[in-house]
Amino acid sequence: MAGQLEEHEYRAATRAAPTTKTHETIMALQFGGEFEVQRSLDEVYDFLTDPHRFGPVLPYFQGLTVADEKNFEVKVKVGISHIRGTADVKLNLAEADRPRRLTYRGRGSLAGGSVDFNAGFDLQSNQNGSKVIWKGEAQVFGVLTSIAGGLLQPLAQKNAARAIEGLRAALEMSVVSSQLSVGSVRPSAGSEPSAVSNPLPATDPAESKPDSLSAGGPRNPEAE
Repeated sequence: MAGQLEEHEYRAATRAAPTTKTHETIMALQFGGEFEVQRSLDEVYDFLTDPHRFGPVLPYFQGLTVADEKNFEVKVKVGISHIRGTADVKLNLAEADRPRRLTYRGRGSLAGGSVDFNAGFDLQSNQNGSKVIWKGEAQVFGVLTSIAGGLLQPLAQKNAARAIEGLRAALEMSVVSSQLSVGSVRPSAGSEPSAVSNPLPATDPAESKPDSLSAGGPRNPEAE
């Protein structure tokens, strides 16, 4: 039926393993999952390789600086235990095999530590459009691992799921807009799915700020 989105699959898993290297604490995280969207491989690939379109739907997005077609920097808010502020995340499009696969490598820096990571996307065509199979790996360095401890894993899992859901929603919202001509989200003539205007539904004020985790565990937004 026109305007009706097919169900998508989403699975995510994480694993955290603290290790040490030259007296520096390291925590390793792994993520993975998949989803489907009613878009062609080329459309999905174009979206995922354009930071102007996918950047603003990332969790706690603050700003974007593009150096060239393969290198850019995203600023995001962070709030973990006693560490709060803005993280500078530098990304490089390390692999670009249109329209089947792309891989990003990056490094995020903030007071108290840093994060090295990579994120890969394999695109497969199916009868409904495209399937996106994604996998991410990250290593967290510095005192951040000792301050946040076991709180890093659930927070990282939550933000990874939120980021992927934002990408999926941005792609699907453009499908709904083109099929149903929904007033405020109607794309301009000839436009592709765009992440410049956040397509996610409005959230309550507690969702508009970074998850703040204290040493005693996650805060309850309803109690604040």
